[in-house]
Amino acid sequence: MIFVTLGTQKFQMNRLIKAADKLADQIDEEIFIQTGNSTYKPRKCKYEAFMSPESYKEKIEKCSCLITHAGVGTIITGVNADKPVIVVPRLAAMKEHVDDHQKEIAEAFSGKGCVLYCKNADDLKKYVDMSKTYNFQPYVVHGGKIEDIILDFIGIFA
Repeated sequence: MIFVTLGTQKFQMNRLIKAADKLADQIDEEIFIQTGNSTYKPRKCKYEAFMSPESYKEKIEKCSCLITHAGVGTIITGVNADKPVIVVPRLAAMKEHVDDHQKEIAEAFSGKGCVLYCKNADDLKKYVDMSKTYNFQPYVVHGGKIEDIILDFIGIFA
């Protein structure tokens, strides 16, 4: 099962849900989407708008691949669970966020080899295929005041 998660942002990310629906026609694997505040309803994938922490954790544990917006907590959760992670950042131009900071997050994690950065959601199939052979690197915490504050805030040390 491929798990697509959009987090709990107040913004929609219909673009990624539509791409996951398209992907469902191209692969022989179930796709489950946590849609958040998106308005597009998947036609070919199972979905829930929001999930309990237990259900979310279970989906992460069971998935063969995690596709996510560039939420740092979700990325680190997937990487720490040794899951292939594909990141599709939210874009301000698509009214998915207020700015494009998620592109910077995707670039940073991709630059460390921890995730695959999918710049175009229409290319999901290519990235899912690539994720099967890509040599994902673990996320190494180097420490430092800012990194410690951020990681503590999102609960990495909890």
